[in-house]
Amino acid sequence: MAEKKKTVKKKTESEAEEKVTLEPIDEESSKEQIKISENWTPRTTVGKMVFNREINDIDQILDNGLPVLEQEIVDSLLPGMESELLMIGQAKGKFGGGQRRIFRQTQKKTREGNKPQFTTMAVIGNKNGYVGIGLGKSKETVPAREKAVKAAKLNVFKIARGSGSWESNSKEPNSIPFAVTGKCGSVELTLMPAPKGKGLCVEKECQKVLELAGIKDVWSKTRGQTKNKVNLIKACEQALRKLSTTKIRPKDIDALSLQEGRAEGVTK
Repeated sequence: MAEKKKTVKKKTESEAEEKVTLEPIDEESSKEQIKISENWTPRTTVGKMVFNREINDIDQILDNGLPVLEQEIVDSLLPGMESELLMIGQAKGKFGGGQRRIFRQTQKKTREGNKPQFTTMAVIGNKNGYVGIGLGKSKETVPAREKAVKAAKLNVFKIARGSGSWESNSKEPNSIPFAVTGKCGSVELTLMPAPKGKGLCVEKECQKVLELAGIKDVWSKTRGQTKNKVNLIKACEQALRKLSTTKIRPKDIDALSLQEGRAEGVTK
């Protein structure tokens, strides 16, 4: 018997555009935040819509699952983003006690000699619900930095914040609404809500990620080979993504002070 082939209908670009334009937005507040560069020549459909001010909010792109293929899109819609390089490498030292650094260097032995490669990891965020993490590799240090920052901008996502700690009755979204766990390789990182004023009780490089994401108080628990900083940071990213994908009952939204993405009245 001949098997029937199932045809999957893919969404066209025109359908994606209709989805975006149909969503109601506050045009006055969003236009003030858009700062489009004059030297930018958009090449993608989403980039052209941002350039023509048809898309005025980053949430229209993230909620509809549209691809971000140009870093100028994030620069235009989120002008207050800050970037920081993470310490994922270690310099050579006696008994393995070298100083931490932002580059992780590896070498490939060939007939021509040793060919080094540098790996860099960067994080960007506006300290108000939006964060992105990127990895860059190159034969030189400067291109590796640029690739990491660009990859972080293309990988931006929004998180949900709240006050889910039983130790505090605060209604300010200073922490996370519930405990989440991320895993990468052997590293397993669990983030738990903490009361206001506790601070970020987590590894130093993960502190930088959570601070740029806008989280001020959190407990944490780790398992596995945490010396591998790349896996540890990727586990932290996976845990943060679960904050927005986990379904919450409507009656618990007010109790957890849940706010997804940009929160009004939150200071950096």
